[in-house]
Order: sequence, then C-alpha cells, then structure tokens
Amino acid sequence: MARATFGAGCFWGVEEFFRQMKGVTSTAVGYMGGTTENPTYEDVCTDRTGHAEVVDLEYDPSQITYEELLRVFWENHNPTTLNRQGPDIGTQYRSVIFYHSPEQKEAAEKSKQELAASGKWKDPVVTQIVPAAPFYRAEEYHQRYLQKRGQSSCHL
Repeated sequence: MARATFGAGCFWGVEEFFRQMKGVTSTAVGYMGGTTENPTYEDVCTDRTGHAEVVDLEYDPSQITYEELLRVFWENHNPTTLNRQGPDIGTQYRSVIFYHSPEQKEAAEKSKQELAASGKWKDPVVTQIVPAAPFYRAEEYHQRYLQKRGQSSCHL
C-alpha cells in the first residue's frame, strides 16, 4: 500500500471523489500543514493554525497509480484560486499536494507543469506542492460525511 494526501477545498467532497476510486483502499479527512498540534475543526476554521483540510488516503499501486490520483485531483477543483474553493474561503481550503516521497514530488511537479501549459486555465495554477507533515485526523462526524448523508457532493 502507498499513501497520498491532497487538499482541494472542503474535505468532505475531496474524500468522496477519491473514496469511490478503484484501488483506493481507505480514506480519512483531517488537517495537515499547520503549526498547532492536534487541532480541532474549530481551531482550523479560525484560519490561524496554518492547516489545510485534506484527505489522506491509502491506495494499492498495482490497481491505481499516483499519476491517476493526481489526474483526479486536478479535475475536481479549481487550482487557480488562492485559499478558496467555491464559497469556501481561507487558507484551510487551499489547493495543496503533500508528497510522501521524492517520486511523488517529481510526479506532482510534472503534472502541475503540464496542467499550466495545457491552457485549460487562464489564471496561473497556485497549487502548493510541499512535504507531508503530521496528519491530524478530523473529528469522527467529518469522516465519510457525504456518504453518511446520502450525498455525492457538497453543493447540490
């Protein structure tokens, strides 16, 4: 098994599109990239801890590649809006890839360059690519939030 961590706005929707992928064996939503140890949702929402809302996932590389995960990441959010996705505003909603190996870093940087060169977006891609930091699992009511409510996305 391998691990990948992505932030692309509200973690409920991000978890849902990764959770459904063949080869993704587990997902958890939480917080990464900040300065506060063991932050709560309320802490992160103050926009003072520096954490991003993320989905941390395990996947089977024999069934799905990291490059395929990156493709889904890019397709499911707007990587040109700084600290914002849709109506959600704040650093916790930033577009970010937390890499767990030099190979992931290289693949992420290559995919970002390819996306920027593709002309898909008129604005620059602002996604951060940074080393993985401690992952703090979010409160249980956030885990599989949309699935528990029979929803497929945050915005119906």
